[in-house]
Amino acid sequence: MKKNEQKSASLVYNVAAVSTSSVSSFFERYVLSHQKTLIIAIPFLWLIVFYLIPFLFVLKISFALPIIGKPPITSVFSLLDEATLNIKLSFANFIFLLEDKIYLSTYINSIRIAFVSTVLCLFIGYPIAYSLSRIKSQKKIILLIMIIMPLWIPFLIRVYAWIMILKPTGFLNSALIWLGLINEPLHILYTNVAVYIGITYTYMPFMILPLYAILEKMDRSLIEAAADLGCRPFRIFLSIILPLSMPGVIAGSMLVFIPAVGEYVIPELLGGPDNLMIGKLIWNEFFANQDWPIASAFAISLLLILIVPMIVFKIAQNKAEEGAK
Repeated sequence: MKKNEQKSASLVYNVAAVSTSSVSSFFERYVLSHQKTLIIAIPFLWLIVFYLIPFLFVLKISFALPIIGKPPITSVFSLLDEATLNIKLSFANFIFLLEDKIYLSTYINSIRIAFVSTVLCLFIGYPIAYSLSRIKSQKKIILLIMIIMPLWIPFLIRVYAWIMILKPTGFLNSALIWLGLINEPLHILYTNVAVYIGITYTYMPFMILPLYAILEKMDRSLIEAAADLGCRPFRIFLSIILPLSMPGVIAGSMLVFIPAVGEYVIPELLGGPDNLMIGKLIWNEFFANQDWPIASAFAISLLLILIVPMIVFKIAQNKAEEGAK
């Protein structure tokens, strides 16, 4: 009995050893040899699953027609028989977007608000980023944490805080009246000004951080050499600092402009019901009107519109990087 038990135990041990060695050899042969491929494949797989596949679904819905049902769209692809695929594509949704003045004005309004907000972020964020890059003490870390800290607060709480600040009886009007600068409260809330303030405040860190990263690496000897040659500070900024910091300007502008175009919460809470932007209109079409094809066509059109500035930004960034080299 003992011999049989010893044989079975040794057999189990041998099987376990063989399986362990086979697993390790498989790991060394395939996983380690294709390590770079796996590292690259993981983000690509993420993009395919969570971005490309949903985009294809939205694209398919944009070519459908609305109906009363679940889902409230016609079928784009259908099988007539086992060998015949029927495809029904309708461009009526895209034609409707081009003909309807409300949608066109919403596009223009969204791009205008996003552009103005991006310019405001740039004009406010550039001096802050430049000042941070010049600080050499430990205060720099504290200031960077203060810039990033608003991102730790939930987004809705930050927007509601601006409602409390901008309302007629809020902190801003109370302070201005107390200082004697105004006699009556300013009506800022539920206007475009409130939307500009909200978007600029929300996306300011995304402008400051890329600018700071570029300005921090800038060669200070170029500025010192220009100053020694008698170049004035403003001329130094236009000739040296600004061209070298253009990659940061372009990156920050992209990080602000693109999400600002499709912003929904800030225009809804700070802009009021009369302030229409693309994000709000897509929400209304999807959930209020149950018109999925129009909403999908709107989303696809927004993507196509954003591709143009992305290409322009990319070309400008490449030229700026080549000029910096």
